[in-house]
Amino acid sequence: MNNLITKKPAGSRYSTMSMVQVAIFGAIICIMAFTPFLGYIPLGFTRATIIHIPVIIASLLMGPKKGAVLGFLFGLTSFINNTVNPTATSFVFTPFYSIGEMSGGFWSIVICFVPRILVGVAPYFVYRLVLRCVSEESRKRGVSGIGLVLAGVSGALVNTLLVMNMIFLFFREGYAQANDVAVSAVYTFILSVIGINGVPEAIVAGILTLCIGRVLLKKTIRERLGFRNDIGY
Repeated sequence: MNNLITKKPAGSRYSTMSMVQVAIFGAIICIMAFTPFLGYIPLGFTRATIIHIPVIIASLLMGPKKGAVLGFLFGLTSFINNTVNPTATSFVFTPFYSIGEMSGGFWSIVICFVPRILVGVAPYFVYRLVLRCVSEESRKRGVSGIGLVLAGVSGALVNTLLVMNMIFLFFREGYAQANDVAVSAVYTFILSVIGINGVPEAIVAGILTLCIGRVLLKKTIRERLGFRNDIGY
């Protein structure tokens, strides 16, 4: 009788474990974000980042809802960094920074948060789509390598392409001025940033997602770590 009273329901145990898992990934994101030259790498005109990696992995392990929560945390760390430790273009990520006549606003918040939230959503659906496209025999073998690579690449590119194109839409004149380029040439400059920063970030994301995902997404490993197997694959 006492055992029946004190025994925790399975749903409650999963809920507690889920919160712990989100907290662990959140701690990793915060450590990367606020350790100099680790998560955000200053390049003068902007910052390169690898913080999207734990967000992508979390999306694959825990699903898009928790991935979105951790993506929001990713955006929050960017918001804080660009407010307290700004670069020349930080006004595109925070309304609380201005330089000369250039200042942020509502769209700064959108740029800072929306792409980062989607980093925690897109990889999950890309991976699911790949699993649907591969043969039944390939699915039985276990984790899809090509799915992991595409999930990692998609997460990185969602961040880079959305951020840079939204900057062009809402802050093109200020961004051109901050980088000392003509307004007519600002999209060419943005394309160069995508090529110099975004493409290498996507390649690194694909490789790391493959290496980490091959281990963590195995059914036996997921069960040992307490990750649920009901997220769709």
